[in-house]
Amino acid sequence: MTSYDVGLLILRLVLGVTLAAHGLNKFFGGGRIPGTARWFESIGMKPGTFHATLAASTETAAGLGLAAGLLTPIPAAGFVSLMLVAAWTVHRANGFFIVNEGWEYNLVLAVSAVVVATLGAGKLSLDWLIFQKNWFDGWHGLLFATGLGLAGAVGQLLIFYRPPA
Repeated sequence: MTSYDVGLLILRLVLGVTLAAHGLNKFFGGGRIPGTARWFESIGMKPGTFHATLAASTETAAGLGLAAGLLTPIPAAGFVSLMLVAAWTVHRANGFFIVNEGWEYNLVLAVSAVVVATLGAGKLSLDWLIFQKNWFDGWHGLLFATGLGLAGAVGQLLIFYRPPA
C-alpha cells in the first residue's frame, strides 16, 4: 500500500459517499420520490416518477460503486451521465459558478470520477481484491467512463427531456 492508494481511497470515498447520499436523500429525505418526481416534471424530465427513481437509484449505485472501487469505470460513467443531465437541465442557464446555481459542481464531480477511472481504484478497492489489479484503467478507463457517460446522458436527454415553455 502506498500514499497513492490511500489518496485514491480518500477521493473515491468522498466522491462516492457524496453522490450516494444525494441519491438516498431522494428516496428518504424531504419530498422523497413523489416530491422529486414533481420537480423533475417541472424541469422537463418526463415521466417524473420514472426519472426520480432512476436518478436516485443511479446516484446511490454509482456512488457506492465508486466508493468501493468496484468495476470503477462503470460507476464513473454513471457520474458523467448524471452530472451532464443535471448541468444541462438545471444549471446551464445559470452560468458556471455554483453560487449562481451554475454547473461548476457538476463538472468537478464528473471529471473527478473520470480521473479515478483513468488512474484505477488502487490497491484499497474491490477491483484490486477481485482482479488483483485495477480493472480497465488507463486510456480504456478514461474512454469507457467518458464515452458511456456521454452516451447515457445524450440518450436520456434526447428521448425524455422536454424543456418547459
